[in-house]
Amino acid sequence: MAEVRARWKGRPHFLMAAVGSAVGLGNIWRFPYIAYVNGGGAFLIPFFVALLTAGIPLMMLEYGLGIRMQGAPHVAFSKIKRGLEWIGWWSILAAFVIITYYAVVMAWCWNYLYHSFTLAWGEDAKGFFFSKVLQLSGGPAELGGIPMGILLGLLITWVVIYFIIYKGIGRVGRVVMATVPIPVILIGILVVRGLTLPGAVDGLNFYLTPDFSKLLDPKVWLAAYGQVFFSLSLAMGIMIVYASYLPEDSDVTNNAFITSFTDAGTSFFAGFAIFSTLGYLAHATGVDISKVAGAGPGLAFVTIPTAISLLPFAAAFFGVIFFLTLLTLAVDSLFSLVEADVTAMIDKWGIRRERATFVICFAAFLIGLIFTSKGGLYWLDIVDHWINNYGLAAIGLAEVIVIGYIVGTKPFREFINSCSEVKVGIWWDYMIKIVTPIILGATLITSFIGEIKKAYGGYPMWALIIGGWAMVVGIIVVSFLLMRAKGKGGEST
Repeated sequence: MAEVRARWKGRPHFLMAAVGSAVGLGNIWRFPYIAYVNGGGAFLIPFFVALLTAGIPLMMLEYGLGIRMQGAPHVAFSKIKRGLEWIGWWSILAAFVIITYYAVVMAWCWNYLYHSFTLAWGEDAKGFFFSKVLQLSGGPAELGGIPMGILLGLLITWVVIYFIIYKGIGRVGRVVMATVPIPVILIGILVVRGLTLPGAVDGLNFYLTPDFSKLLDPKVWLAAYGQVFFSLSLAMGIMIVYASYLPEDSDVTNNAFITSFTDAGTSFFAGFAIFSTLGYLAHATGVDISKVAGAGPGLAFVTIPTAISLLPFAAAFFGVIFFLTLLTLAVDSLFSLVEADVTAMIDKWGIRRERATFVICFAAFLIGLIFTSKGGLYWLDIVDHWINNYGLAAIGLAEVIVIGYIVGTKPFREFINSCSEVKVGIWWDYMIKIVTPIILGATLITSFIGEIKKAYGGYPMWALIIGGWAMVVGIIVVSFLLMRAKGKGGEST
């Protein structure tokens, strides 16, 4: 760890950066869909229960680790016990895997921002996305060439990310003061526009009408915990790194509450923009709304563009606004992931920030070429599924076990309370030691059983082994190797 650690210029910079990391693409295309398929308005009940019982306690845990240990995740866990350093590297490597394909999604957004000015997708948004932009091949075995538009978008993404973070958190702090409020404003514009469209009420009813019978389904509760866990950027090393740049007496609980509730509120707010627009699409096409609501990239790059092209006026303007929103949401999340990796390299080997940033960005760019290929979407889907359903959940489980049963929740809670305005009680101990481990363990077991019953996405088994199981196991193996590697002092951290 560097002798003089960099510091945020103020608490607002830290909070903006943390919120920017948590609020990303998943808020605008994953949460609304997850809410719809899991009970609509009723889903808010398990969602906020999950936020209070797992999301916020885990956020406090990671903020507390960063502030107390004053280092990247591998430093934090090695200070707890030398043999635990690999857990920190595990989260850092998971973050690296994510940036290799998250940047490619940003590349898609750059392309669509350009095409929005002319609504180039026309009446066939699906064909435009899959055939013209992605030039999608027949399967994961057919990588094909690399579409030049996506390659250019990827290059722009990494140049932007490099220049944001290569000078350190001082520049990051200044950037997030602009990039975090902008998408909220843009989402607000989309909400106002959506609510004025015919059919908007039907869309909001579709989004919010509660189906309380869904609350009896355990899968709905697991979905709520999964959404909260992944939406808050937990288990990726980000929050530990960001908190490590705070003074050692910084508040933990208030920062955790502010970050978590801002992320949840943004997700809920974004749903109004998405489903009012889908209601209009259903109204304009005469199709039942249950058949126009899509999930994931299909929602953002097919369904919404289709609705935009049908707007009665200023369609191009709102197309530009929508994809600017996606870009501004994505950029904060991406550079926070990169920052976690860069800080880990600096803390371990004492590498100059400029060099560490270049190494991470260039390596991620090269690996990302796989996901830009004509077969890249298949590999992106596979890797994303495994890193989220197994990698991050397992890392989170390891974190709560370490704090709950090795460090001890009572001394850790006492540290949190010693520097926080809002004190947490013994309930936090039960969440970390019992509730969260059970939920994360159940998520892992449920996902694994699902893989056994049916091959994910209908992909061939060899592709799932390479992009799924081998990738997860490889991360763990490399984590142990990095733990044993010599650091800047000649020994492992």
